[in-house]
Amino acid sequence: MKNKLLLFMLIILVSITLVGVVTLIVLNQLSAEEDEVKEPTIEEIVESSVDIPEITTNISGNNFARLSIKIQTDSPEAATELAQRDFQVKDILIEELSEMTKADLEGKEGKKAFEDTVKLRVNELLQEGKVIRIYTTSIVIQ
Repeated sequence: MKNKLLLFMLIILVSITLVGVVTLIVLNQLSAEEDEVKEPTIEEIVESSVDIPEITTNISGNNFARLSIKIQTDSPEAATELAQRDFQVKDILIEELSEMTKADLEGKEGKKAFEDTVKLRVNELLQEGKVIRIYTTSIVIQ
């Protein structure tokens, strides 16, 4: 009787230990995968970005806007394609700006809304990769 009880307790103890070890291994693997997803370095960002030269265009209400942007893509290949499509990007910028007023472009929210709209429109153009972020490098509204 004592041997059966001792054997039963030993089996339970070994089972609990095995479950603990397996849990630790799984958690270690999951945390290692999370560490692999890292932010790109500044060199990688520059390599996958395209500068759109300054453009000047009329906006609603007899005003004008002068701006230049940098577009960050998810790969150098997408950046190469985007550089070839710079005339289409300029067209998108002019189109979007022509519908906006001076008040639409003022403040953080206005700038962010404009960048988000341009990002969506440019992503529709790209066949290789996608736009990650639009940086407004200069803007003058008068």
